[in-house]
Amino acid sequence: METVLLYVLGVVIVAVGLAVSIGLHEIGHLLPAKRFGVKVGQYMIGFGPTLFSRRRGETEYGVKLIPLGGYISMAGMYPPAREGEAARSASTGFFDTLVQDAREQSAETIQAGDEERVFYKLPVHKRMIIMLGGPFANLLIAIVLYAVVLCGFGVYQYSTTLGSVNECVATDASQTECLPTDPAAPAAEAGLLPGDRLVSIAGTEVTGWEQASGIIRSHPDQTIPFVVEREGRRLTLEVTPMLTERPVVDDAGQTVFDEDGNVVTREVGFIGVSPATEKVQLPVTAVLPAVWDNSVAVGRIIVTLPQRLVQVAQAAFGGDERDPNGPISVVGVGRLAGEISSLDSAPVADRAATLIQMLAALNVALFVFNLIPLLPLDGGHVAGAIWEALRRGVAKLRGRPDPGPIDIARFIPVTLVIVAVLGISSALLIYADIVNPVTLQ
Repeated sequence: METVLLYVLGVVIVAVGLAVSIGLHEIGHLLPAKRFGVKVGQYMIGFGPTLFSRRRGETEYGVKLIPLGGYISMAGMYPPAREGEAARSASTGFFDTLVQDAREQSAETIQAGDEERVFYKLPVHKRMIIMLGGPFANLLIAIVLYAVVLCGFGVYQYSTTLGSVNECVATDASQTECLPTDPAAPAAEAGLLPGDRLVSIAGTEVTGWEQASGIIRSHPDQTIPFVVEREGRRLTLEVTPMLTERPVVDDAGQTVFDEDGNVVTREVGFIGVSPATEKVQLPVTAVLPAVWDNSVAVGRIIVTLPQRLVQVAQAAFGGDERDPNGPISVVGVGRLAGEISSLDSAPVADRAATLIQMLAALNVALFVFNLIPLLPLDGGHVAGAIWEALRRGVAKLRGRPDPGPIDIARFIPVTLVIVAVLGISSALLIYADIVNPVTLQ
């Protein structure tokens, strides 16, 4: 029963955190819009039927049934048709009607006396500030949450203390025990023990595990001194790393393959040890690099999204294994949050830190995703504003009349296609997260 309650608690924590993140995203739009005098009719979290709302001043604040986003309704999002241009009706074509309907709905938000309080009449830089305010809010949330995790809770890192020392070098990777014919591992043969802290190797002071591993790899078949600290005493042991082949990895930690698809290997030194982990509170300077790395990872997922969605479909309908680093839906995020919070083997602090880091990653995803220069995303409005500024700048340089605001309503048909694609993708991810979810095991 306790496990179930903890599972539900994890889901609730992430759901509430996501709702708050969406709400703050919209506040990031709302505050500059009001500051610049734009009339804001609605501030809503969610879509669909309204669950409850309250009007304060000229703005209605509320929550809707489907908690998959939010929006603010600003007066005059789309400019009217050019003067003298006939209003379109259904007889002129389906897409033309969509454009005209968008213009008419935008015009309906403009009441008498509010003609100058419209979004499309703002200078380009103010429109960009309004539209970037939402993603910027998510970026700030991510920075704060990452700071809490990295600087407050700390993160587990490889230490310079040995966590395990292999007794032998197994000839078969599937072995669980040493065979009499297996050669002794160099570390065990030299007398290294779990719990030994590396002080120096080959005369070089050890400051980190990656450095220690690099020294070992670069000295195959060479006897080198290891200075270790054991129970408060320093010991010097002579270790001879054995020559072995290991896969080559790139800077991202991925295995390198040659042109024929074979794993690239190289001969390096090996002694048969692995590091212990320890929790370390990182300095505040580690926060922005962590947010950047997360942003780059999200960007890679977005760039390769079509391919990844094909893999998700194969996993959902064909039973293939899900990629743990691939895209997941809010349902999948909730399931992972529940598993994390109900994980009895992990300390409470570690579970809390993981949930907070999950919320930080969600805000990074909201930040990056909303910068995509396609409508209806914030980046689409920013791209439209930039294009308008360029067009007006060129007209001014050529001595031509001001072409006026860009008619972004013309992109409504494309917007609907993108919305449909996003909807289908979300439905696929939700289905996959139900029938073949990503799990912690």
